[in-house]
This record gives sequence, C-alpha cells and structure tokens, in this order.
Amino acid sequence: MKPRILMNEVDPNAYKAMYSLEGYLANASMDKKMLELIKIRASQINGCAFCIDMHTKDARKLGETEQRIYALNAWRETNFFSEKERAVLALTEAVTLVSSEHVSDEVYDEVNRSFSEKEIAELIMAIVTINAWNRIAITTRMMPAESEE
Repeated sequence: MKPRILMNEVDPNAYKAMYSLEGYLANASMDKKMLELIKIRASQINGCAFCIDMHTKDARKLGETEQRIYALNAWRETNFFSEKERAVLALTEAVTLVSSEHVSDEVYDEVNRSFSEKEIAELIMAIVTINAWNRIAITTRMMPAESEE
C-alpha cells in the first residue's frame, strides 16, 4: 500500500490545528506514559498501524516495558496495570467505541474516583485527539517506516 494523500503537505493548516491539540496534551498534567498507553490502546482498537508503531516506540523511550505494551490489548486479563491505568484504559475503549457502546456510568464513575475533573478533561481530550489522528492516518494510508528495531 502507498499513501493516498499527504495531508500535511496538501493542507498544512489542518495539521497545524491538530498539532495545537498535541501542544495542549504536551502541557497537560497527566503522566506521559499513561498518555502513550491511551494512544496505543485507541490505535489498536482502530487498527492504525502508523500510530501503533509511533506510540509503542514513544512509550519505550519513556521507559514503558515491552511486557505491558504487548499485553495492552488484553489488559483486563493481566495484573500489569494499576487501578488508575485500568480506569483510563476502560475510558479509552468506551470513548473510542462511543458509537456502539457509549460511555457507561460505571466506566465514568471509575475514572471519577481516581481523577479530578481537570484530569478527566485532559484524558478525554487525549482520547479524542488520538482517535482523530487514527482516522487521518487510516484514511490517508500513512505507513509506518520500516526499521531495524
């Protein structure tokens, strides 16, 4: 497969708008490893190879373990993730699949027990942003670069 369109070249202002969201997330109070877990998990659900490749590499650079990255798509079946991370992963899945499942009170209440309203707002924005990036990457067929890692 080859890319359909290079949106960053065709419409740089659209990319600039998306990067503004990334700038917001870079300055958010959430743990950066948690942010990468959000990005990886949403990208797994959406089937975005480009984003999975990028964010697993970024997570490893932040010290995330291979074991947790490999188990992320089966996080419910492990004890590798903290209560807070589990709440975030459940929220990530619910928001990513919002058209079919909506965000249940149970999922929201679990996040609400562990995070402030400001932190929840940041989490929602992180999930929404990676879902937007996934849709751009999948639609335009952005391809991960082959590497020797």
